[in-house]
Amino acid sequence: MTIKVLGHKSPDTDSTGSPIIWAWYLTEVKGTPAEAFLLGEPNTEAAFVLTHWNLTKPTIISDVAASDTVVIVDTNNPAELPPSINEATVIGIIDHHMLVGGIKTKTPIDITIRPLACTATILHDLIGDDLAKAPKAIKGAMLSCILSDTLEFRSPTTTPHDRAVAEKLAAELGVNIPELATKLFEAKSDVSSFSDAALLRMDSKEYNVAGRELRVSVLETTAPSVILDRKASLMASMVGVAKEDGADQVLLFVIDILKEEATLLVPNDLVKQMAEASFGCKVTGDTVVLPGIMSRKKQIIPALKL
Repeated sequence: MTIKVLGHKSPDTDSTGSPIIWAWYLTEVKGTPAEAFLLGEPNTEAAFVLTHWNLTKPTIISDVAASDTVVIVDTNNPAELPPSINEATVIGIIDHHMLVGGIKTKTPIDITIRPLACTATILHDLIGDDLAKAPKAIKGAMLSCILSDTLEFRSPTTTPHDRAVAEKLAAELGVNIPELATKLFEAKSDVSSFSDAALLRMDSKEYNVAGRELRVSVLETTAPSVILDRKASLMASMVGVAKEDGADQVLLFVIDILKEEATLLVPNDLVKQMAEASFGCKVTGDTVVLPGIMSRKKQIIPALKL
């Protein structure tokens, strides 16, 4: 039996790297065969991380079987997991998001959910002294995950522990954090080859707010103009994406990593009302700038209301 380790759909760097890290630990340290899997193509930054650290891209799957044994990392939300997840034998969840509920297990399981910026930080703590056995690529993936999720410590989700772990890993690897972060963000910002629908789904999560089913998407970039130049077609594509995904509305926040602000696209009165009610702003056009807004988890989702 090989344990399947997987993260959420639309895999970002943390949801690509953390399955690889934990599968390595289970296999090489605990002696329990495990393999990392992805629930979709990794985003451009995650793909860069795989290449940069010479890691093999995990196999992409769309579902799990009742015979599978699974560890879930970087989510606990059934909407972000394979449709048959409750039929599989889930033996563990390691996450840093709010507890959503809805996953039903066959037996008691190990659950670790901690208020840190990154799942890889939690994995660092759980692996402990055994991390000394890890190859450079595993430590590199761990560092990359933390820099990505914290936006090089700019995100308000960043804790002193996330930063300390990243700095320790960088010192061990001989990596300059600003240089690696710049490469990560350049890769993340390269979205020219993606369709509007792909961009709207690239880093998105499903939430119900005031009875509305929302797909809340964020695009973190050092070149926001590249995305905002496409705002008309992106807003036009929201209608079809929402319909296909069973949502009432797509919200797209373009996060400017360097200016530390978000621009929300405002295609209709619903989004205008939600923006004004949620963020105390006044919307006069088809976009609104939200200074200091960097985190979907900590600043956007908790604020959303009508």
